[in-house]
Amino acid sequence: MKDNKTKDPSENPDSPDNLSVEQLKEKYLKELEKVASLSREDARKILTKELEQEMENEKARRMAEAEEQIKMATEDRARDILVSAMEHAATSYVAEFTVSVVELPSEEWKGKIIGKEGRNVRAFERATGVELDLEEAPKAVRISSFDPVRRHIARLSLERLIREDRFQPESIESTVEKVKGEIDQEIKREGESIALEAGLGGLPAGIIELLGRFKFRTSYGQNLAKHSLEMVKLAGYLAAEVGADVELTKAAALFHDIGKVATSESGEPHDVLTRKILERFGFPEKLVNAAASHHDREEKKSVEAELVYIADAISGSRPGARYEDIEGYVKRITDLEKIAKDFSGVEDAYAISAGRELRVIVKAGEISDERAAQLAQEVGKRVKEQMVTPGGVKVVVIRESRFESQV
Repeated sequence: MKDNKTKDPSENPDSPDNLSVEQLKEKYLKELEKVASLSREDARKILTKELEQEMENEKARRMAEAEEQIKMATEDRARDILVSAMEHAATSYVAEFTVSVVELPSEEWKGKIIGKEGRNVRAFERATGVELDLEEAPKAVRISSFDPVRRHIARLSLERLIREDRFQPESIESTVEKVKGEIDQEIKREGESIALEAGLGGLPAGIIELLGRFKFRTSYGQNLAKHSLEMVKLAGYLAAEVGADVELTKAAALFHDIGKVATSESGEPHDVLTRKILERFGFPEKLVNAAASHHDREEKKSVEAELVYIADAISGSRPGARYEDIEGYVKRITDLEKIAKDFSGVEDAYAISAGRELRVIVKAGEISDERAAQLAQEVGKRVKEQMVTPGGVKVVVIRESRFESQV
């Protein structure tokens, strides 16, 4: 019979009862390595990699949350800056169209303005390049022209002739010429006023003259002086908020549309002309780029250029600022007159009746009656070839000979 008496643990050195804690830990680790088929070092690497991956995931999650918070805060801040800028620069706009109205002292004045067989009104329209409508109201005359300078000259001339009560062809011509000279001085004063309001001093005389013409220029019905000064306020405020060059930004904002008032036969876009004008007057390239890049025809190379672009977008897009059809109309009328002026012997040309009639004034000493008749056909043919016009265009060539003697 076998002896079932329990063996003494001391007889087995590997018995757990005979091992220290460290030895027991080592034993179990070896057994785990056998079961898992992994060495201790491999297990450590796997655990370390999993921990690192978990930490990376947590870091990415927290970064995404932080980025979203920053984005929301940035958008709120940007919105606050833009709204505040618009509040600082807010002005009321009245879209400018193509007519002016002169009130008459009495209805009888219409007969004086028309003159015998219409000679007075014809002389006035020929001298000013506008069209008079005396049927609009009993005691008012409506002056129509796409060119605001012509309308301004015509309005001042008409008011002076009425005030002095000397509405005859000779007085009409001398008065219109005198008013035209006065307008040059007014343009200079307006340019100085615009520069002063923008906070820019020491500008060249040529730039002052161009700025003065802003008063008489519209873009989509939006007065160019008001638009540019509003942009100065917007861009200057934005530049101060983001730490950009405030003075440079304000100057670029004021000059950005200066190409629109420049006389050019090249037909180049106004932003291209803006660059050429500012380069001619020696302005630094950074300012030139900021002013000329607002239509993306050239790359914006500074934060100031971006701010001018933003200010232009804000000023031009807010409700009521612009009347969308006027710009295309003005361009069409200007192109119509340019076609006539390209012919030799033409002294001037005026498009009236919304472009349905083109009056061409020729130099009597260079153009005979026969040539005048031929010229009317040639101008009409070129208009038909080069332009798309709503309806026909009546071409009227005016040749006038004058003989004077003084005794």
